Amino acid sequence: MRKGTFMRWGVPIAAAAVIAGAIGAGPVVAAVSGDPVLPERSAQQLLADAAAATSKSEGPPPMSGTVQQTASLGLPALPQTGGGSPLSLLSGSHEVKVWYGAHDKVRVAMPTQLAETNLILNGDQMWYWDSGTNTATRLKLPEGGERPDTSATPRPEDLTPQAAAEMVLAQAGEHTAISVSNTAEVAGRPAYQLVLKPKAAGSLVQEVRLALDGENYVPLQVQVFAKGSAEPAFQVGFTQVTFTPPAAENFTFTPPAGAKVEEQKLGAHKQEMTDEQRAQEKEAHKAAGDVKVVGEGWTSVAVLPGSLEDLAKPSEGATPAGEDSPFGDRGEGDPAALIDSVLKSATPVSGEWGSGKLIKTKLATALLTDDGRLLVGAVTQEEIIKAAGVK
Repeated sequence: MRKGTFMRWGVPIAAAAVIAGAIGAGPVVAAVSGDPVLPERSAQQLLADAAAATSKSEGPPPMSGTVQQTASLGLPALPQTGGGSPLSLLSGSHEVKVWYGAHDKVRVAMPTQLAETNLILNGDQMWYWDSGTNTATRLKLPEGGERPDTSATPRPEDLTPQAAAEMVLAQAGEHTAISVSNTAEVAGRPAYQLVLKPKAAGSLVQEVRLALDGENYVPLQVQVFAKGSAEPAFQVGFTQVTFTPPAAENFTFTPPAGAKVEEQKLGAHKQEMTDEQRAQEKEAHKAAGDVKVVGEGWTSVAVLPGSLEDLAKPSEGATPAGEDSPFGDRGEGDPAALIDSVLKSATPVSGEWGSGKLIKTKLATALLTDDGRLLVGAVTQEEIIKAAGVK
């Protein structure tokens, strides 16, 4: 778990300071209209309201609900993967159920067709339950309660409007125009809609709509629209939500009779790590240092070392199954099959920088160069080819 994972259920207040620059740069539309009727608020006021709402406690108000994530990125048909695999999140619709009682009382359940996984945090007790494998894993937290970054893969608690809002608002700044759109109804609740539009023409993002609850300003829905699309290419939002304290039994867990019970320690000290774990940590730090970012804001492009062979292998920085991260790769999905499927739609390109294969989706463009680089960004083909020429 990343430090503060469970604190991210609130509106991302840290991003409010970043967005202040965008508000100053304008344009900011203050008018609020539509049905349901809500008090008029400007973008600046809404951000301040959201900050005030979450600064009163260590998270949002107690709540529970069902979140649906839908991705329509225009990818080619992907190979079949397990329900909990990160590859399965690249297309289609997925659902998680959430319960939040306090910063130390959280439960996230991800149902699949034939099973369900649950992550339950209750004080100093933390469990991960996988009904598919009939395995209950007790997770021992480090002393002091810090939850280190032990997984490079998406986890159920990341698939929430709050987590998505944090990532979106982190992009905001002088490169973004922010306005307030008509009000909306999300999960049966009236909501304000903040609209963020990239100013740069080279971004594939047309706009991002962020729905804030009209009463407590908690993010209820995030929609990302690609240029030229009337429907969101990515959407995550509540389909049902209740802002009342969840019953205590939602945060209690006892392994069922006959279940396999395991124990894992999160964030083991270096002296407790195996040689393999130390090597993986070293490789992860090296990989992070090798990443270069070209450009700014919505047109930034990540450049990192990469080849077909590298992409087909599991990430060196990812925690192997059975170790620190309960949401690490459990063998679901074949990276090589995914890469092979995606590359079938690749287009050969070349320039003064060399040659490579270009992969385009509604919201992202990737360029795999023959000289061993991988460039990825939510940018047009022209932008990513331009970035390839930056040494």
